[in-house]
Amino acid sequence: MITAIHPTQRAGSELHNPPADGVTNLRFSHYSDDHLLVSSWDKTVRLYDANANVLRGEFMHGSAVLDCCFYDDSSAFSACLDNTIRRLVFDFGKEDILGRHDEPVRCIEYSYATGQVITGSWDATIKCWDPRGVSGREQTLVGTYAQPERVYSMSLVGNRLVVATAGRHVNIYDLRYMSQPEQRRKSSLKYQTRCVRCYPNGTGYALSSVEGRVSMEFFDVSEASQAKNYGTFATGGCDGYVNMWDGNNKKRLYQYSKYQSSISALSFSRDGRLLAVASSYTFEEGDKPHEPDAIYVRSVNEGEVKPKPKIFPKTPA
Repeated sequence: MITAIHPTQRAGSELHNPPADGVTNLRFSHYSDDHLLVSSWDKTVRLYDANANVLRGEFMHGSAVLDCCFYDDSSAFSACLDNTIRRLVFDFGKEDILGRHDEPVRCIEYSYATGQVITGSWDATIKCWDPRGVSGREQTLVGTYAQPERVYSMSLVGNRLVVATAGRHVNIYDLRYMSQPEQRRKSSLKYQTRCVRCYPNGTGYALSSVEGRVSMEFFDVSEASQAKNYGTFATGGCDGYVNMWDGNNKKRLYQYSKYQSSISALSFSRDGRLLAVASSYTFEEGDKPHEPDAIYVRSVNEGEVKPKPKIFPKTPA
């Protein structure tokens, strides 16, 4: 069963002072339900209060910012096209360079389990950094780990790190033993990986590809494990639609009305009540006139995300 909203329903509250160019990522804080971090091709990282619709702070970089992540409610890290990893403290307007890769830094995550920053780059490596050290590669770099190809996406949950690269490779690490991957896999999807995200319960990950398909995978490859529930997740595509899915039954639960441009990033708030949507052209059809980039924050209703109970046919008496 597919449930669709009425086309006149609002897309959500549009944030004031959006980036001037494409949105590369957005993330809600793990510590509050309203702080939203946004990175962009316009060389900025911005911190919003999503509920109050207020821009709380902004850092201008020397190049495009390809990813960002929170450290706490008032500080963050950024991954940049100029090969740098930067530490940003919004309360004091201070920034410094945590380290560098040899090529642009595509992905960044902060591990609360290990206290390390993990970065993935187009130089086909991931690196782990200790942000408590003095700035500079020699003081903060914990380790460098070669990948089979350029890193396109990363996600972590607990001590598990999933790295998706060009060539449809997927490496799974235990952050406590980084000398080699715990598992080496190939994406089950036919085309290039676009995004990977771990399940919040730590049992596996969802992986999407450029043709719009999503696969649901478990860390435990046993047959019994593969039969577990998937849960509910959201996807956004170049067609401008955001869909909610029941992964267990492979059914779409809800489709929001079409946004004016591609969906470049999505993020749920910590309590799941809010969904941030970046409507930002991703140049899938090349350089052409397009709608202005925008960020919307919308309330999530239970009926949009709660899986429908299975209805079994009645047996004859």
